Amino acid sequence: MLAIGLMSGTSRDGIDAALLRTDGETVVEPVGFHAMPYHEGFRIRLTEACTRAMDMDAPGFEPLIASVEAELTQLHVEAVSDLLARTGMQAEDIDVIGFHGHTVAHRPERGWTWQIGNGGELAGAFGIPVVDSLRVADVAAGGQGAPLLPVYHRALAAGLARPAAVLNLGGVANITWIGADDRLIAFDTGMASGLIDNWMQAEANADFDAGGATAATGRVHEAVLAHMLANPWFDEPPPKSIDREHFTLDAVRGLSPADGAATLTAFTARSVARGIALLPEKPVAVHVAGGGRHNGTMMRMLAQATGLEVLGVDRLGWNGDGVEAEGFAYMAVRSLKGLPISFPGTTGCPAPMTGGVVHRPE
Repeated sequence: MLAIGLMSGTSRDGIDAALLRTDGETVVEPVGFHAMPYHEGFRIRLTEACTRAMDMDAPGFEPLIASVEAELTQLHVEAVSDLLARTGMQAEDIDVIGFHGHTVAHRPERGWTWQIGNGGELAGAFGIPVVDSLRVADVAAGGQGAPLLPVYHRALAAGLARPAAVLNLGGVANITWIGADDRLIAFDTGMASGLIDNWMQAEANADFDAGGATAATGRVHEAVLAHMLANPWFDEPPPKSIDREHFTLDAVRGLSPADGAATLTAFTARSVARGIALLPEKPVAVHVAGGGRHNGTMMRMLAQATGLEVLGVDRLGWNGDGVEAEGFAYMAVRSLKGLPISFPGTTGCPAPMTGGVVHRPE
């Protein structure tokens, strides 16, 4: 089947759109990829929508969130149109769209997770079935609803030496461990680039720390770092997940821009190392996907903190920017087939389970 996957991640920087040929099992052939950045005004509104959602007791109507959802859906229509044009495909060539939407609040401890985006409207725009709400059933069953990518990581990593680890560095970091028997363990390890981006926007008049250049000139404040790592969440056993808003910049307030960036980058690296210590066996290497792999300072700190070889997944022939979007295309096909997308070892759900809501064009 030909499937499109759409991801608007915790970095809040734009939409990743990927075209994948897959059977939802062993066949995974990336066909095309397009990244469409958000403009500054929308990023600001999206950030405010997330802040408001986190303050709510449960998903419901809120004027700004509803407005942002409508705008987000239209931006996804644009992203799909661009992807089709770039790959020379027509809408009728596509079997399904996997639409993650954007997580405005993730509160599995309260029994809910909230992704905005109108799957029915997207289906109607192209005449293509759309699968969305991929996390909801897992959370309703008592799971964390995240991470969901491990089943796709396992398909991609079929030829890698085991135990294998795939680390995704977006706004939040999550790791997938694949055992010699194909067993999956996965969980969020903490922040990836989310806090660093917030810091650079607040203190350095930049959207992000390009290449880790600012952090490279700073000093890690070990006392501040120790305070941040003292959060009891890091000692909780997997599976576990976390919202980007769980951590704040309070601990690094008053540091210079460079020292703050260095300390927050070290926070990501040490958090990953703490997570790896919870695994049943150390992986042979850590293969890194997501935007964080472009941060050379972070990659160096990860290698130092974990004592492992840390490599960008591009060395494996994967598209490190497209893995998440490809994964949601893969999961959409699995959803149509009734195959599981989450597992006890990845989200804590009681049994392997499928997920997603299918919107068929009228």
